Amino acid sequence: MSPHLAAVRVERVWVTGGVVRIAACTRELTVACPDCGRRSARVHSRYCRTLADVAVGGRPVLIGLSVRRLFCDSPGCGRRTFAEQVEGLTVRYQRRSPLLQHLVETAGVLLAGRGGARLLRILKAPLSRTSVLFHLMRSPLPPAAIPRVLGVDDFALYADVYGTLLVDAETRLPIDLWAGRNAEQLAAWLRAHPGVEVVCRDGSLVYRQGITDGAPDAVQVSDRFHLWQGLSKRIGDIAAAHRGCLPAAVPEPAPSPVTPVEASDQADTRARRHAKLLFEAVHAVTDSGRSLNAAARELGLNRRTVRKYARAATWQECVRTVRPRRPTSLDPYLEYLRQRWEEGEHTATVLHQELVAKGYRGHYQRIKMAVAPLRRGLPIDTPRERPPSPREVARWITTTPARRSLHAAEGLRRLFEHCPELDRTHDLVRQFTAMLNDRDATLLPDWLEQLTTAYLPPLASLAKAIREDQPAVEQGNTTPFNSGVNEGRITDLKLQKRIMAGHAGVPLLRHRVILMALLRRHYP
Repeated sequence: MSPHLAAVRVERVWVTGGVVRIAACTRELTVACPDCGRRSARVHSRYCRTLADVAVGGRPVLIGLSVRRLFCDSPGCGRRTFAEQVEGLTVRYQRRSPLLQHLVETAGVLLAGRGGARLLRILKAPLSRTSVLFHLMRSPLPPAAIPRVLGVDDFALYADVYGTLLVDAETRLPIDLWAGRNAEQLAAWLRAHPGVEVVCRDGSLVYRQGITDGAPDAVQVSDRFHLWQGLSKRIGDIAAAHRGCLPAAVPEPAPSPVTPVEASDQADTRARRHAKLLFEAVHAVTDSGRSLNAAARELGLNRRTVRKYARAATWQECVRTVRPRRPTSLDPYLEYLRQRWEEGEHTATVLHQELVAKGYRGHYQRIKMAVAPLRRGLPIDTPRERPPSPREVARWITTTPARRSLHAAEGLRRLFEHCPELDRTHDLVRQFTAMLNDRDATLLPDWLEQLTTAYLPPLASLAKAIREDQPAVEQGNTTPFNSGVNEGRITDLKLQKRIMAGHAGVPLLRHRVILMALLRRHYP
């Protein structure tokens, strides 16, 4: 039997106004004084408490409980009288049962203010959104344990304002979070919580300095994910710098020979003349050593325009070309359309019905537009493959060769034959992948030297950044510690922010993130 059932006698139960009301009183039992612990049964008086409990049958429940006020007969106790509390039913200064109070706090943790208020209204325990948040903030946070392995990462609060999240990498539970990502705050937290042995972080200089100041004996681990992310970004920069080489990845028929007259006509268009003049003007300024900003001011151009022409190797790269049309669901049936047209079938409706029978699911209008050139004696406009974007080429290069599609493999083969710089970049990426897979950091110095001597500025800057943080990079490559837990908790934190429409302050966000993790641990 529950303790509160043994200590309470129910006298009456009735329903009025859609509310279940229960009249009860406590039994004549001895009760311990909350200060000295001495048990007493000498009654001073009785009074009635009204408690709200969880709903029964879709009806709210109110308990009218008659409780005693008792004397404390201990001569050394400063309390003369005290009110008895029924375990599991009453709490001092609270007008809800512990079960209902737990329900209110859980709704606040799960759904915050407005969502929690809606849920409690459905559960027949109506509260305003501010009351839900009030009870949520009253919930005590667990004491901050000192982790052996600590994860540190930043997250965006709003606009350009960032925060810092600390995670226990072994228990996978968040520990603390605050606004800002400066070294002083992290160092102060580490000094107040000594005992951290390993800290997993990204390549941030701020966190590196904070860990060095606050826990100089802790081993710093630069996560492999962030290393790979930084390398992928540099590969994208290299592909963007060699944008003119990317069309080589697309197979095209051999171009027909162009006569000098046709070439002069092409170069004599207004757009081409304008591009050629701008190219010569920009390079005349930038080749003399002046900056892009100075060239933009002198030529009266936008800085982005100056940068585009300064990066181009020839003026033809700056001419806007006609983009090939995208492939459509009709492309597999174009040869059949051409064949039926030559056989004498020129009705678009009949052609559409025949294609539908063959599995085509498109609209009749698309077939009508496809055969329009044939009515004018022109060939059907066949699709041409678009050149890959720099981001797509970077994805091809970073993908393991065994997992590349045939299209990506053939595109890279043609691209590497045309661009040795991208071929060299691919070799360096594969070397780095082998180091990560083998957990071997002995080849890292030689690999960094190859980055420096590759004469590719993005890779040279990456090599410089890794050398400044080389011990942490080696730990990240050889130890099992990583920032995967941090990234998962950051994702969960962003979800909690979205639930509160991005309006949560740091204290409320801290409560929800920490208590949500504990709630999921208890109720997986």
